[in-house]
Amino acid sequence: MENDEGSAAIAAPFLRRWFASLDGESPDDILGMIAPDFRFSIVFGTGGGAAQDFAGGRDAMVGYLAQREKGALTHHVLSASTVDADELVLGQARRGGAFESTFVAAARLAADGRVTDLMIGRSPELDVDAH
Repeated sequence: MENDEGSAAIAAPFLRRWFASLDGESPDDILGMIAPDFRFSIVFGTGGGAAQDFAGGRDAMVGYLAQREKGALTHHVLSASTVDADELVLGQARRGGAFESTFVAAARLAADGRVTDLMIGRSPELDVDAH
């Protein structure tokens, strides 16, 4: 994950590490970042009103990682916030530096810093950085 300029450099440190791991050489490292009672939903809009929802717990995340393109996308955080145990980011996924989708992510963290709940949504239909 590349850090874009702005106030987002301090906020949402967990989600920044999450996306850096996904973008790196060992995306499976995120499995060490999840709590035992972890649950998630990742909704990918594919355009034209179609979407795919990956959801579940640890086993479903293992399945998600197995099907995911590795090294193809980079995540760029445009803005971020942290409120108590919750982190939120707005960003872009880019392929070869070009816009592919806008994403939002929300994570709720346990006291030990691991994620218990994760919601990610993305869409190629809206480029929030286009104007």
